[in-house]
Order: sequence, then C-alpha cells, then structure tokens
Amino acid sequence: MSERKLTALVTGASGGIGEELARLFAADGHSLVLVARSRDKLERLADELKEKHGVLARVMASDLARAESPREIFGELEGAGVSIDALVNNAGFGSYGLFAETDLKQELDMLQVNVVALTHLTKLFLPAMLARRRGYVMNVASTAAFQPGPLMAVYYASKAYVLSLSEALSNECEGTGVRVSALCPGPTETGFVAAAGMGDSKLFDRAVMDARTVAVAGYRGLLAGKPVVIPGLRNNLLARSIGFFPRGLVTKVVRGIQEKRSH
Repeated sequence: MSERKLTALVTGASGGIGEELARLFAADGHSLVLVARSRDKLERLADELKEKHGVLARVMASDLARAESPREIFGELEGAGVSIDALVNNAGFGSYGLFAETDLKQELDMLQVNVVALTHLTKLFLPAMLARRRGYVMNVASTAAFQPGPLMAVYYASKAYVLSLSEALSNECEGTGVRVSALCPGPTETGFVAAAGMGDSKLFDRAVMDARTVAVAGYRGLLAGKPVVIPGLRNNLLARSIGFFPRGLVTKVVRGIQEKRSH
C-alpha cells in the first residue's frame, strides 16, 4: 500500500473479524467508517482507535438487512464529502438446520446482508475507485464457498456467490489500480456460532482460528492483490483439494461435519 492514507469502510465492524480489520487499518494510520447495527459497540471501537492511533473514525449504525441501507450509507458519505478508498464487506451471518424447517425471514435477511448489501455497496463505491485508479475491495466469504453445505444450505450458497463475484471483479479490475480480494476463513472464534445456533455442531470441534489471525491474513492478502485468501494451512489444503473429489461424496462429508454432537 502506498504511504498516502486511505479511508476504509468496514461493515460488521462491531466484533470479530471486522473489528480486527478496523484495528489493522487504524494501526497503519488510515481513517475509518465503521458500520454495524450496534452504535454503542462502534463508538467504543471508534474511541479506542482515535486514542491509540490518532485516526478519524466515523460511526454509522445501520442494519444491512434493510434494502435501503447501502444507498443511505453511500448518500450520507457523499453528502459529507467522504471518499472511500477501501471497502470491506465483512457483515454476514448464518442459520442452522434443515432448509425445509429453518425460518424464512431469517434466511431472506441473511441473503440481503451476505449477498445483496455486499453487491449493492460494491456497485456504489467501486466506480469512484476506478475513476481515481486506486482502491481496495475485500469481500469476506468463507471456506464454505467451496462446497455445498447441508444443514446450512443458504449460508454456504451465499458464500459461494461472494467468492464467485469477487474473483470475477478481481479479473475485471486488473490493470486499473483497484484490487479485489475474497477472504475465505474456516471456523473462527467470533459471535457467528452462537448467532447461527451452531453451538453443538461438530464443525467447531477442532482447528478453530482466532479473529485477529484471520484478519491479518486477509489484510496482507488484500494489500498484496491476492484474489483469494484462505487463512491457515489446513483450511487452504481442504478448500483447494475439494475439486478432486466427487461432489456427492463432498456433500455427504460436509453433512457429517455439520451434524450436532451426540450427547
């Protein structure tokens, strides 16, 4: 990254990977726009970053499950004369259970956050980056993007979309000065498990990474212009090798991992 300071917009910045990414941008002296539903958590983080690093940190409490939110965020920043040099689409959540039984509204909200808001924000902020011939877009996908996920069917499908979109945009932006990267973490210690109702799933029994380690890998990968970043050697090997196995077998294995532990 050049020495010129950036303004980075981070969604889902109130905790987990998003919070750690915000800290990394701030540590390098970049200004921030912090977006999440919880204003209190964002203001605490903004105060911390201002005090520790002397950076500007604007707080925008917004629920990306609302279709109007991306346009409102863009309009408020445009009105304030704030240009976004780095967009981090980190906000997202999952749901757990058989597709025929899970809550429809929750999954439509999930698609709005994981897929539609991410696409909308990128569509709004990317053109100005291209015009300036400088910018960064990080979309947080998951190792879930590489295969179907029984018992989390919609979540896995949403992350496959994020990965596919990011790789395509990375190609479209080659030679423009704009870098697009998909961060694909495996199981990570965040609030995700509780929010998705996965407390008893075997998926998180081993090889869980901490949010800071994942964020560092994603941040470095973004600056290096890597189209896809998969933190952790084990995660990388598993994600990259899936294409060598029959899809039906992969789906059955994932189902077994996703099942709840027997007590």
